[in-house]
Amino acid sequence: MSKKISKRFQELLSKVDTNKEYALKDGVKTVKELKSAKFDETVEIALKLNVDPRHADQMVRGSVVLPAGTGKSVRVAVIAKDIKADEAKNAGAEIVGAEDLIEEIGKGVFNFDVLIATPNMMGLVGKVGRILGPKGLMPNPKTGTVTMDVAKAVENAKGGQVNFRVDKQGNIHAGLGKVSFSEEQILDNVSTFIKAINKHKPSTAKGRYIKSAALSLTMSPSIALETQELMDLK
Repeated sequence: MSKKISKRFQELLSKVDTNKEYALKDGVKTVKELKSAKFDETVEIALKLNVDPRHADQMVRGSVVLPAGTGKSVRVAVIAKDIKADEAKNAGAEIVGAEDLIEEIGKGVFNFDVLIATPNMMGLVGKVGRILGPKGLMPNPKTGTVTMDVAKAVENAKGGQVNFRVDKQGNIHAGLGKVSFSEEQILDNVSTFIKAINKHKPSTAKGRYIKSAALSLTMSPSIALETQELMDLK
């Protein structure tokens, strides 16, 4: 049985040329015109990369701070002690702790969106790794969440840091701001994100690195983007 397309979605589809790959600037302009929900929709990007993540040397993973932020308020927890705990509190972390915080996580209590830890606390964090891992909350040096510079990490998390990791099929999804942002802000965020993806291109990846790319809103159809223009962003 075919899925019925709502009248709202049909109206949105009429604004998109599905046979065309849009230049980035045109794609951003068009995606803003697809706003239809009563809430501030997220601008989302979906990329299909020409990598095989089963090989460790083709894993694309990292983080980037978006110039215009994500538009979301982020609750940050930090696992640290002594002077580093003080630094985290002063930087604006909502929750700072050590054994007590690990105990809370062990009970399934999560009052945070991002977890940061100092390297010397990772043995402690490992005790709840099985709980944090599936939720995507495990601190990792590659995303800047295992660091001695906790103040900078808290600042980045609150200032619009987006973590990315390619899935088993070579896909990357990310939210890059809100539809209420200006075209220029969205363009800056998308360009900055793509530059980070290009910077993480594995040396062993052959052929076209970005096979396909699309922009969309939370409740909208997607807009295909020109991949060559994206790959040229450095």
